[in-house]
Amino acid sequence: MLTRLPRLGLSLPRLLCNPPARFASQSKPIGAAGAASVTELHPPEEKSGHGEVSPFVKNPDYHGFSLDPVVDKWNMRLAFFFSISMALVIGGAFIHYLPDPGMQEWARREAERVVLQREQEGVPLLSENYFDPEKIVLPSSGEQ
Repeated sequence: MLTRLPRLGLSLPRLLCNPPARFASQSKPIGAAGAASVTELHPPEEKSGHGEVSPFVKNPDYHGFSLDPVVDKWNMRLAFFFSISMALVIGGAFIHYLPDPGMQEWARREAERVVLQREQEGVPLLSENYFDPEKIVLPSSGEQ
């Protein structure tokens, strides 16, 4: 929990100073300040006679795809099938069959092959010289 604290950055002091609540005084006003009253933020909508009805009134299970309830339900099912099921199945198979990242499996197989080859030849698995000393060309002392 404490590791997430620096992510808040400069917003933390604002959160502590301004709590996300709205307070109204319940005490009686003193003097000419007047009484603070809480009113609705938006006035109620007036009823109009043109007959427009919310889709949620017509179809309580409205998903936002179509105004027709049957088409809306099938579009929702198809959308969720292709977006969730197919994405998980095809996405999971795609990630599973990606090539070897960093060639770790190849390096392991190659190391096992070299170990078997050196054991069959009777050569030690590791030698003190990484390169063959006879193949290294050193500069003469006069060339330095």
